[in-house]
Formats: sequence, structure tokens, C-alpha cells
Amino acid sequence: MRLRAHAALLLLSAVAGCSADSRRGTVQIGAAAPQYATVALGGDSVSLAGLRGKVVVLNVWATWCHPCRDEIPQLEALHQRFAKDGLALVGVSVDNGGMDEGIRQFMRDFKMTYAVWLDPDERVNAQFLTIGVPETFVIDRAGVIRWHKIGAIQPGDTTLTNVVARALGG
Repeated sequence: MRLRAHAALLLLSAVAGCSADSRRGTVQIGAAAPQYATVALGGDSVSLAGLRGKVVVLNVWATWCHPCRDEIPQLEALHQRFAKDGLALVGVSVDNGGMDEGIRQFMRDFKMTYAVWLDPDERVNAQFLTIGVPETFVIDRAGVIRWHKIGAIQPGDTTLTNVVARALGG
């Protein structure tokens, strides 16, 4: 996982005795998800606010990230199982700008059918205070963060499936 500049800001804030949360909002379980907007791979403007009323799995990833590649089958299976029940699975690609065709080919190669949003400037990382890829968040229908995982979703781990099922009311 790659360390980001905002992770350094968190460290500096801790050393200086101030909380990054007080400066940038709280990103934790039980708090409202940040207002995040970007563009979809198809070019449309998209936002978490536009998904209000759905349970959202927000997965931050990149094509060059091998653990991201490893978790795609689990994410795709989750999407296939719960999309009809109100789940919106969104993969936020932090690949460099101009990689649209490479991302499309990657999606074909890995049989990804869920939504992909583009964020080459990595605003998602600054807003969600992530430290690398992959990272995954579950956001409930009211826009509250209910679960967060740093690192890949492992085959056979049912934690994410159970959290999504509960959030969907199942």
C-alpha cells in the first residue's frame, strides 16, 4: 500500500497535538460519509449524494494494485448478489488521468460489471483519509459509514457480505 501525503498530515497533526478530524471532518464508523463527487468512467458527473437511499460499497482501487486485483471476484460476487436489493457497488479508480481505455480493458479482463468512478487527483483519499489502496467503506442508506477495511477483501471472508446484508435490512 502506498503512503499518501494526507497520511503524513495526520502524523504531523498528531505530533503537533491537534486532531486531523477537527480540521477535515470525522471519517469514522457511525459518522456521515464525506460529500464526495467525481466523474464516472462514462463521463457523467456522479456523487455519493446521488446514491442516497442505497447502501453503498465504496472501494478505492487502481489497476496497478495487485491486492486490488485479488479482491475483484469477491466484490463482483457481492454486486451480483445484492444489486437488486439496493446495493450500489462503486469502484473509485485512482489511476492516472487519461487511462480510461486501460481501465475499460481492465474491467473486461476481470469481468467487472459494477460502477467505476475516476479520481486521478485522488480527492477520495483526502476526503476519506485513506492511506492506500485498496480500501473499502460501507455507507448505509442514510449516508452513514458502517464499515471500513484497509487492504483487500479476502476470499472466504464473509464480514463484508454480512455488513452489507445487515445494512440492506436482511
